[in-house]
Amino acid sequence: MTLRPLARALDTVLDRAVVPGFSSIGYAVRRRLPTWPADPAVGALAGRHVAVTGATSGLGVATAHQLSELGAHVHLIVRNADKATEVAADLPGPSTTWVCDLGDLDSVRDCASRIVAAGLELHALVHNAGAMPPERTESPQGHELSMSLHVLGPVLLTELLLPALTGHEARVVLVTSGGMYAQKLPVDDPDYERGEYSGATAYARSKRTQVELLPILTSRWAAAGVAVYAMHPGWAATPGVTDSLPTFDRVLGPILRDADSGADTTTWLVAATPRPRGGGLWMDRRERPTAYLGRNRPSSDERRRVWEWVAASLDVIP
Repeated sequence: MTLRPLARALDTVLDRAVVPGFSSIGYAVRRRLPTWPADPAVGALAGRHVAVTGATSGLGVATAHQLSELGAHVHLIVRNADKATEVAADLPGPSTTWVCDLGDLDSVRDCASRIVAAGLELHALVHNAGAMPPERTESPQGHELSMSLHVLGPVLLTELLLPALTGHEARVVLVTSGGMYAQKLPVDDPDYERGEYSGATAYARSKRTQVELLPILTSRWAAAGVAVYAMHPGWAATPGVTDSLPTFDRVLGPILRDADSGADTTTWLVAATPRPRGGGLWMDRRERPTAYLGRNRPSSDERRRVWEWVAASLDVIP
């Protein structure tokens, strides 16, 4: 028992130090601590349906494989059906592909209607789809693409799939990024219409928005029995990181996590019994602070204002 407080303290030190905590070092150390939660049981998701967006690359592929290995019927929500066919062929269990562009709200509505019409009962929905446009790009609805892909699309898809997210154990996981720690909530400019555009900044701002909407989304979806989480994977080596952040990838490449390590906590949140408490930001199977030393922590009024923008953009009731 005396080892557990020490292990938790070490875990916290790794987290605050950032580089060791976010890298493969932190994952390797934490897995060996007595505070590391047990792995899901074999067959923990047998008979369950789980949907994963962006399931054709990096963390999405790793997540789909891990869920399939636990017995889930994995629903691949993707833009490219041909790539999904390749992923599906390697899964140990059944899968279904749904073509959807999460950055296009019309495509999201169409996909959701098809899934609901199929009569699926989803145990979980994992929002993994992501991108980091090098230049400011707008969605078909006129929103900055990072914000549309990482915030508007996931919120809309979840809203529309609430009828399919059945049972008291249903869960929604937003795969976010540790980069959000460096940004404030873009209260007055959510579509990044002012100032010099930076793809990395836009990405981090949209991820900060995901995390800061957790209290509102938790309250909103609790009535449907759905728990919602944000999960940041640490620093993982993925095609997206290599393409979008080549310097970061070159400098930190030797200590970046592999995709399986990055996807681990997503899979654990989906499969863990009993269901973990919703509403928080997680990394390495532990809930983490959403801001350090109060910096970049918004007020409840600022969260409300951003939610009102999201709700107006999606035509949903605040």
